[in-house]
Amino acid sequence: MKQIICIKWGSKYGPDYVNRLYGMVADNITPPFRLVCFTDDTSGLRPEIETRPLPEIDYDDRPAKTFGRWPKSRLWSRDLGGLDGVVLFMDLDVVVTGSLDPFFDHGDPEDVILAYNPTTPLERMGQTSIYRMPVGKLAPLQEEFAADPQGIADRFGFEQRFVTRRAPGGVKFWPRRWVQLFKLDCIPPFPLNYVRPPRLKPGTRVVIFPGPLNPVEAIEGRWNWRYEPRAPMDHLRATFDGRRIESVPKHLRHYFLPAAWVKDYWYR
Repeated sequence: MKQIICIKWGSKYGPDYVNRLYGMVADNITPPFRLVCFTDDTSGLRPEIETRPLPEIDYDDRPAKTFGRWPKSRLWSRDLGGLDGVVLFMDLDVVVTGSLDPFFDHGDPEDVILAYNPTTPLERMGQTSIYRMPVGKLAPLQEEFAADPQGIADRFGFEQRFVTRRAPGGVKFWPRRWVQLFKLDCIPPFPLNYVRPPRLKPGTRVVIFPGPLNPVEAIEGRWNWRYEPRAPMDHLRATFDGRRIESVPKHLRHYFLPAAWVKDYWYR
């Protein structure tokens, strides 16, 4: 039984995100499998999705003075809703473009395996948009974080950096071609981003969207909710006509044409 888990809290992501994730997983995995969603609201979820309450914690998982968010630390519990064995965690805003079977065969079952984060190549940090762990393997991290949430958040900044540096036995990474970061791996660099649409590289199995850019924006062709979808020349004109909302270098880089292929995979 291949076990995929996800987490949904609050109102940022509706049930449609979980339902789409299930559809993409079902289309790209060899049964048997289960998708278990840990959530505070089960309404609207398709019946094939198993649900569990958010794991209870006795610490603040949202340190007030830190940009990073830590609610996924709930999934590091030794008792994870009655699950045991190996689980593959997936963010709700990933796009599955190839078989997920190798994510369960790769490495040793005791390994903690993360996606590689290409935004900090010298640091060699992981990305937890899709990662695998044995249930309970990261419980020591939860205990460490619970003892001083703000201090840990101040020191490490982001939950994925904490996991990368502190996971018992260290972490390993998926083969680089399997997991692609949309904003870096798929969008062409400036100035090609104005003439070439984002591309899906051969061998990609999952495209991840950490940060404010998610599949909806990718389909529409805008960097995030603050940007308006624009034709290339109109975006260039906006650099100097008062419509720019960031520095000139960021404004020029934060443009891409609509990614039609994301829609093909996303709306399942």
